[in-house]
Amino acid sequence: MPRSFFLIRFLAPWAVAAFMAMSVAQAQTGPVILTQQPGTALDISARQLMAGDLARAKARGETPIVLIGSAPLSSRKGDVALFVQVQSASLCGSAGCSTSVYLKHGEHWSKVLDSVSGPVTVMPKSHGGMRDLRIDSHDVWRWQGTAYQDTAPSIGSDEALRRSVEAHQAAVRKDSAQTSGDAGQ
Repeated sequence: MPRSFFLIRFLAPWAVAAFMAMSVAQAQTGPVILTQQPGTALDISARQLMAGDLARAKARGETPIVLIGSAPLSSRKGDVALFVQVQSASLCGSAGCSTSVYLKHGEHWSKVLDSVSGPVTVMPKSHGGMRDLRIDSHDVWRWQGTAYQDTAPSIGSDEALRRSVEAHQAAVRKDSAQTSGDAGQ
C-alpha cells in the first residue's frame, strides 16, 4: 500500500474532527437574533427580570413587546446568556431600544451587560473565558470577571468631568444672579 494512502487514511479523521470543531466554534459567534417567544422558559424569565420596565410601560397605557435571544458566551456547558429587549414608546429613545444581557448561575440570573443600544454580535475572540460582544458594529465589550465592560476610551477622568460640571453650574448661577439684578433695576 502506498505511504500517501496510509497518511490520508490516518489523517483524514483528524482533519474532519478539526473542521467540525471549527464549525461549532464559528456557530457560536455572530449576530444575536432577538424575537418574540411567548410562553417559553426564556420569555418567562425575561419578563420576571424586566418586571419593573414592563409595569412602568403598562402604567402609561402602553403594550410593551419583549424580544429575547440566547447565545453561549463561554465554553462551559450550559452557560448560555439571555439577551432581553423591551420595546415601548416610553422605554425606547433616539438611539433605539436597549438590550440587557443576563447569565444564569444555578437558579438565579445576573445582569452582566446593562442597556446597550444597537445590534449585538458575539465575537470569536474571548477574554476571561467569555466571548467579546460587539454592539452596533463598532463598540466592543470585554468580560471583566463579573460583567462586560466597554473598551472604548473614556471621554475624560471623573475629576475632569466634576470640574466641568462645577464650572458650568457656577456660570449658570452667575448668569442667574445677573438676570435677577437686572430685573430689580
